[in-house]
Amino acid sequence: MRSAERIVSSARLGELYECSALLRRTRQRAEEIVNEARALLAEAEHYGDPIRVLALNAQLEEARAAYRRILQAYTTICRKIAEERSAIIMAQVEETRTAMNEGLSGVA
Repeated sequence: MRSAERIVSSARLGELYECSALLRRTRQRAEEIVNEARALLAEAEHYGDPIRVLALNAQLEEARAAYRRILQAYTTICRKIAEERSAIIMAQVEETRTAMNEGLSGVA
């Protein structure tokens, strides 16, 4: 991997980490929202308020769906980070092999 490619890969990896951090915070907040919706639903069920139960049940399902989408995005970003890191490491290993082979051929 040439120097310019390494810089681009490192920058891309940095951006992926930033996205990951943002999605992690978003995921945590979405989880809190799901828990809050679940607690409100349980309260409505406890007090026997059927209209409120229906409304809160719909809101809970909506919150869960949003949480799933965020979780999928977070998983995708984490996978991309792993792929990018792996590509960088493989390129470095290949550079080292090439340099070692060139060094050996000069000796022979």
